[in-house]
Amino acid sequence: MNRREFINKTSALAAASSIIPSIVLSNKQPANKVRLGFIGVGLRGQNHIEQALYRDDVEINAICDIDQKSIDATLAIFKEKGRKVPAIYKNGERDFENMVKRDDLDGIVISTPWEWHVPMAIVSMKAGKYTAVEVSATVKLQESWDLVDTFEKTGSHCMILENVCYRRDVMAVLNMVRQNMFGDLLHTQCGYQHDLREVKFNDGKKAYGGGVEFGKNAYSEARWRTQHSVDRNGDLYPTHGLGPVAEMLNINRGNQFLYLTSIATKSMGLHNYIVKNGGENHPNAKVNFKCGDIVTTNIKCANGETIMISHDTNVPRPYSLGFRVQGTNGLWMNDGNHIYLEGISKKPHTWDDFKEYQEKYDHPLWKKHAQNAENAGHGGIDFFVLRAFIESIKNKVAPPIDVYDAAAWSAISPLSEESIAKGSAPIQIPDFTRGKWKTNKPIFALGDDY
Repeated sequence: MNRREFINKTSALAAASSIIPSIVLSNKQPANKVRLGFIGVGLRGQNHIEQALYRDDVEINAICDIDQKSIDATLAIFKEKGRKVPAIYKNGERDFENMVKRDDLDGIVISTPWEWHVPMAIVSMKAGKYTAVEVSATVKLQESWDLVDTFEKTGSHCMILENVCYRRDVMAVLNMVRQNMFGDLLHTQCGYQHDLREVKFNDGKKAYGGGVEFGKNAYSEARWRTQHSVDRNGDLYPTHGLGPVAEMLNINRGNQFLYLTSIATKSMGLHNYIVKNGGENHPNAKVNFKCGDIVTTNIKCANGETIMISHDTNVPRPYSLGFRVQGTNGLWMNDGNHIYLEGISKKPHTWDDFKEYQEKYDHPLWKKHAQNAENAGHGGIDFFVLRAFIESIKNKVAPPIDVYDAAAWSAISPLSEESIAKGSAPIQIPDFTRGKWKTNKPIFALGDDY
């Protein structure tokens, strides 16, 4: 059964629950156009806008940001593409509230600092808009509940824009998992292992790199992201790794996170970076960074599987999301691009190159849309994640990565902080579906659907 068939078969049940998106009732959406507004048009927002402007079924009618430079850079994109200039909302931090009231917007895309994600998403959902929010969706545990409660009261859908769920190798592995190639899944590993020191500290002269400033004196993400490493000790960015393995494990759809434990190393990387690039007397050399350089979180699932997540962004290292998917028949590891399947691999106890498997089990979505994704960022995955949001609006259905995913995946961050603060104590992970995980069916990337 593909996703569309599943949704059709369950539509009567959904209607009975009285949770109907207001967009379904409004009848304002053009038949062949999706009308979008964007809150936050910095570097990430501009990426999404560029992707949207490649589509002839999308109109961008409004943008919102408090930074004039970001607005100017965004308007240059519209000019380059020969597209109509959108309405601009820039009059203070709350002007987004005015934008979402427009009746010519079907969906809102939010690409702002993390602490604004939930306040903006809630206002958008209450205005009856489909809402897409960048990762992580929430910062505090209560915010995850706030997103879920708002959806259940309004019926307005919220999608977390976790693009790594659409990575080509990850989707090939998902395809293999669904064909039982790995047997029963036992254990997965993932993480965000990415040297971000140059992003966190910036002198404003370049988009990335060079400086040791953060806060108001810095540029782009360094204005706000570094402060989280000052204030918090936990996995600050779990969803890039966790989202893909959660789909493989059917979390919220036949499976559930139960509890986690987290542990952190000491914090040295960001201080060392400041001293090396700014000197021992630089004011930021006196900053006490709370976040451990490497944070490791272990999760136990209701069906017996375990997940290990690594957060490693403040010391030198090559990029890796550290994926490992292991079942009773073998395992895949993305570091080294290795796979071993008992009775299938060429030699016993010997790795195969995953390349041949990826070609054989390439997901139907990639087979169908690879050419369209060529101009998209992050190896094409930005095309797929925005496409999923747009197609959900056009078809008036739940997005394939929904509000319950946004809540559960993002909640790992504050829960990891709690575990570390309590000496790596086990911390229960809430059931944001309120029991519906027991009967919910998978909907993500079924067949060549979205």
